Amino acid sequence: MRRPMLRALTALVPVVFFSACAALTSPPETEVEPKPAALGSVAAPSPPPKLREVQAPPPKEEEKIGASHILVSYKESRNAAPTITRTKDQARKRAEEALKKAKAGKDFAALAKEYSDDPGSGAKGGDLGMFPKTMMVKPFGDAAFALKPGEISGIVETDFGFHVIKRTQ
Repeated sequence: MRRPMLRALTALVPVVFFSACAALTSPPETEVEPKPAALGSVAAPSPPPKLREVQAPPPKEEEKIGASHILVSYKESRNAAPTITRTKDQARKRAEEALKKAKAGKDFAALAKEYSDDPGSGAKGGDLGMFPKTMMVKPFGDAAFALKPGEISGIVETDFGFHVIKRTQ
């Protein structure tokens, strides 16, 4: 009894399969017919669409701020001058001393000239000019951009040493 039923089912599978495939590949019944061309005219091929040149928008200029800083290096810090012999703890204490005086209202430029080990900005009163955030090492950039103009940061540690930052613009 099972064999005849199996043969009957086997015979139906191709019919069902091909019917389903035909339904998938047949055009839909509501397909729109193309409009007939006017009598006696030959349909000209349509021209290819015109390509127009698209220009990318100019890169957005990165925000820049102005800041000054005091850098206190120690002998193992990155780019420390060979004359720097202080330890990391001594450098932190020196930076804390400069920060305390800056927060008390002492002239930041004078403090930078006295305390900073940065050969580029120390002699200029710590002035770094205008710069984008990505130009500085991440801890410095993050701290400087978190300040409002006129504000002074706490101690910011980077590979270069300890910084006290004053946002100027």
